[in-house]
Amino acid sequence: MKVLKCVFCIFISCFIFINVNALEIQSNNAVLYNTNDNEIIFTKNENQKVQIASLTKIMTALVTLENIKNLNEKVVLKNEDFNKIKEENLVTAGFIANETVTYNDLLYGLLLPSGADAAKALARLVGGSEEKFIKKMNEKAKELNLKNTHFSNPIGLDDSSNYSTASDMSLLFMQALKNEDFKKIITTDSYKTSNGRLTIKGKTRKNSIVGDYILGGKTGTTDGAGLCLASIASKDRVNFLLVTLGAPYDKKGNHNFEDAKTIYEEFINNYGYQTIVEKGDKILTLKTKYTENDEVNFYSSQTIKKYLSNNYDKEDITSKYKGVNVITSKIKKNTTIGTLTFYYKDKKMASEKIILKEKQKFSYVKYIKDHKTETIVIVGSILVIFALLSIKRKKRKKKKIKSR
Repeated sequence: MKVLKCVFCIFISCFIFINVNALEIQSNNAVLYNTNDNEIIFTKNENQKVQIASLTKIMTALVTLENIKNLNEKVVLKNEDFNKIKEENLVTAGFIANETVTYNDLLYGLLLPSGADAAKALARLVGGSEEKFIKKMNEKAKELNLKNTHFSNPIGLDDSSNYSTASDMSLLFMQALKNEDFKKIITTDSYKTSNGRLTIKGKTRKNSIVGDYILGGKTGTTDGAGLCLASIASKDRVNFLLVTLGAPYDKKGNHNFEDAKTIYEEFINNYGYQTIVEKGDKILTLKTKYTENDEVNFYSSQTIKKYLSNNYDKEDITSKYKGVNVITSKIKKNTTIGTLTFYYKDKKMASEKIILKEKQKFSYVKYIKDHKTETIVIVGSILVIFALLSIKRKKRKKKKIKSR
């Protein structure tokens, strides 16, 4: 739960680099993460509650993976797993009643071709019944703090009670990707079932519209939800996670993939990791008091890079220091005296601890120069004391001579 809360906090506190008006996309809702930094870099209507079609199956898969230890365990499909599938014209993976398969087979059938047959079977097998499985789905949503999400079926059928947001779905997708089996499935081109009867192919990886940088994902399509897509991509060592919802569902094209191409290529072509500070750069100068040096310079211990527009204005990079403002000889070597924080357009990017590497030596000359009156009084007092002592000694000597 600590990790999940952390992810949620990042979602709330992160900042957006690009205005939604700068990108023309057909999807009504979108969230793009730079997962290298766990930062959101683009959004559109991210908190609007909408239907999510077969992106629902991401939760179906996650609940299954968290409840089944042996994915190679064999199970038998029943007639009830295929109820209403033909009547409602639902997409299937191609499984048949009384067939013996594994949980792994069903998960591939669930996520690659988005099989409703696999979803129904998993709900029965994992939950005991579809109703109990849906309860598990909603319990998981609550655990993940997906406040604007609710499930009413494991398939993604149009239902006013089956909804989410682009922001919630991105968090769910991110959580699911932490499971290595889930990630392996959605990044697979094709899969042959354990009994050898079916070869299941994916819809997302190496999509001809998006290009070779998309690694995989999950599609969703219904009349109510439109075209939806949850995908991951990677280019030039930058990793992305994108959720788009509500693209037009018509015969003109794959608008969800077209939007993914538009969004991904905007950031692939126009953004990158910019060097804000080089290791060894002078980043701060502090004044001293009564030390041999008039000031102390501090240098960066690291190279700081941030994901920014290629044509960002360097004047938008600023820094703020919080800590000891004047160095004295009392401060020990290797003491952390403060923190320097770097900002881009007033948004925090990175911080560096400011450490005093060398102890500063006390300067008597500077102290005396700054305390002339006090010094004259002290020196005068010392001279008077010495004079009085000298007079006393002389008197004692005279007394000794007279006594002889």
